[in-house]
Amino acid sequence: MNKKSESWLSKLKSGLGRSSEQLTGKISKILSRKKLDAQMVEELEDALIAADLGVPTASRLSSSLSEKTFDNEISDEEVRQILSDNIAKILKPIATPLKIDKNLKPHVILVVGVNGSGKTTTIGKLAKLWAQNGKKVLLAAGDTFRAAAVEQLAIWGERAGCDVISDDTGADPAGLAYKALEQAKVLGVDVLLIDTAGRLQNREDLMGELSKVIRVLRKLDPDAPHTCLQVLDATVGQNAHSQVENFKDITNVNGLVMTKLDGTARGGVVVALAERFGLPMYALGVGEGEEDLQPFDADAFAKNLLGLDL
Repeated sequence: MNKKSESWLSKLKSGLGRSSEQLTGKISKILSRKKLDAQMVEELEDALIAADLGVPTASRLSSSLSEKTFDNEISDEEVRQILSDNIAKILKPIATPLKIDKNLKPHVILVVGVNGSGKTTTIGKLAKLWAQNGKKVLLAAGDTFRAAAVEQLAIWGERAGCDVISDDTGADPAGLAYKALEQAKVLGVDVLLIDTAGRLQNREDLMGELSKVIRVLRKLDPDAPHTCLQVLDATVGQNAHSQVENFKDITNVNGLVMTKLDGTARGGVVVALAERFGLPMYALGVGEGEEDLQPFDADAFAKNLLGLDL
């Protein structure tokens, strides 16, 4: 394992530390009686629910545990290992890297999410990664309502060596997206990343603006956006479900990135989202650094959540 991988895994372990401490602490307390009985299974289910894994997932995991070990003596570590293995099985189908289709010129990625979820930073990190891998990347500052968002994207564009298409504050986001796609086609760009303004999922007017952006893009490319990427803030916990549900209805979200895992004890929501929606989890963010956004690894996530060594 190289130093970069070791550093990332160390940050993942640290980022999931609060979630892991909360969950493993409860498991240790429950397992003090050694023999697994009905009351302990119920308590384990409650612990999993409290860790934001969600009721259906927690119920399935605790039932699976009782089927294998009911009425037998079992150690704390054995329980954590069984849970980790079962969580990894849930997560593996969604652990999919975001691949750029080289046949698309450009591959259009629309990035959506609520206020403060980390969209612009995620775009910047992805742009730098792809640019370093030889892709020609264009950024579109579609959050035209906040001058600070445009400035932030410009800084990331400079770091990544990518051009940024922007407009005056308050300009029509759909018009900006159209102009960006036109330019991307002329330049033969590999990837067009379109930022959007953060919006609450229950604001119909703002969600309608996203629909307009998509309609306008499709005047130039009927299949655009090819990827609709939703960025989620891990600190919101179970509220992530309603965010995904509403954005998926409006924009046909087909992939997720989870940020801010380093600032929360609610990392278990990743498992609940996998169980409910089955959408690819392309990457996790565990810090502000350029290297702190990495492809999602199901085994590493499951083991770190349960406090197990890799």
